[in-house]
Amino acid sequence: MQSDPDIVVIGGGNAALCAAITAAEAGARVLILETAPKPYRGGNSRHTRNFRCMHSGPLGPLVESYSEEEYFADLMKVTDGKTDEHLARLAIRSSEECLPWMEEHGVRFQPSLSGTLSLARTNAFFLGGGKSLVNAYYRTAAGLGVEVLYEAAVTHLELDGDLVTRVDYTHEGAAKSVAPKSVVVASGGFQADTDWLARAWGPAAKNFLIRGTPYNRGIVLADLLEQGIGQVGDPTQCHAVAIDGRAPKFDGGIVTRLDCVPFSIVVNKDAERFYDEGEDVWPKRYAIWGRLVAAQPDQVGYVIIDAKSLELFMPSVFPPIKADTLEGLAEKMELPPESLRATVDEFNAACGDTSGFHPTELDGVSTTGLTPPKTNWARPITEPPFYGYSLRTGVTFTYLGLKVDETAQCSVGDRPVRNLWAAGETMAGSILGQGYLAGFGMTIGTVFGRIAGKEAAAHAN
Repeated sequence: MQSDPDIVVIGGGNAALCAAITAAEAGARVLILETAPKPYRGGNSRHTRNFRCMHSGPLGPLVESYSEEEYFADLMKVTDGKTDEHLARLAIRSSEECLPWMEEHGVRFQPSLSGTLSLARTNAFFLGGGKSLVNAYYRTAAGLGVEVLYEAAVTHLELDGDLVTRVDYTHEGAAKSVAPKSVVVASGGFQADTDWLARAWGPAAKNFLIRGTPYNRGIVLADLLEQGIGQVGDPTQCHAVAIDGRAPKFDGGIVTRLDCVPFSIVVNKDAERFYDEGEDVWPKRYAIWGRLVAAQPDQVGYVIIDAKSLELFMPSVFPPIKADTLEGLAEKMELPPESLRATVDEFNAACGDTSGFHPTELDGVSTTGLTPPKTNWARPITEPPFYGYSLRTGVTFTYLGLKVDETAQCSVGDRPVRNLWAAGETMAGSILGQGYLAGFGMTIGTVFGRIAGKEAAAHAN
């Protein structure tokens, strides 16, 4: 661009791209500043699989219907009511019109995946996953004249009263500035800054793994909060799941997630169970296990299954540890063999009639007289060979963020900042007070990205 753009979008993932595309279609000249190198563009969106979508009847790959009230009830269940109902319902209601919009802008869908997901009615899966979605949106944005700078790290937004007057960033080794009419912040949470995580959580956070991009370090978020931009959320709340303990520190993505918990027992390093593995269907419970594992000694857990459960879930990228006996498995996993044997024997004795076992829905096959209980899919672990996975807390994104209204606009004190909007994970704490619902992060990013792009373009024009 030979002159300042109308709009700067900070970030390069789903929310940023939805904002940029929407603003460009409204006639604005848009510049995306993406911290990551081009091969790693897209933030956490690269690792996503699906989009949770309300629909009154069959829609795209989605079967039957999924009403606003059912969707909202699902959200209330996982957040324990900690949500802004107005914004949550806005995201839910708007999701239905988003799916055809996504298709119009290059996203392709496929039938839902099998395994423990049970999402054919509620979640639309991307053909080729999140990487394909990101690439499709970049192609669409390029066709609309959106300019993208990679390895462009925003360092500061100059706030003068209720107006952002300047965006400072580094690119190709030089400090640069731009003065757009509107700014959309879509640069994610702070989870990749493990020092910040440790300040919030304590030293245990140093043992956490970061599922997504190493570039979400919260630099823009911190800069704006220090200048008094309204904030929302608890720094200790995040989307955290239990992932394979062999995953890399950063960027392991979706393939390191483990979906075997409902068919297992999960123990800590003392070989003791600590929670009901069968509390609910996995998409509504997988996001609590990161916090559960974080509370255990050394922030580690261990999944134990037997041969009859091995084919019931999507495999991780890493093969399970395998042994012909429980004691042999314990030794390979560095668990106390006698304690593991005692825990499994106690669990097996508490299992009852398993004839109603049904792997894809709540089946009521439960334990009796066991603490903690297992309320569904409780079958004795008896059939060799036996298998195990180690579990560690994998943080997807943090919920401390920028507070927004229904137009995605940020504020300082009780005044809106006239030209500042936020979308995606950087404002998701406005809706997610705690917990997580599979595919809902993409819903928030798509809905509020489109809103932010529309509002930013209207201001710029």
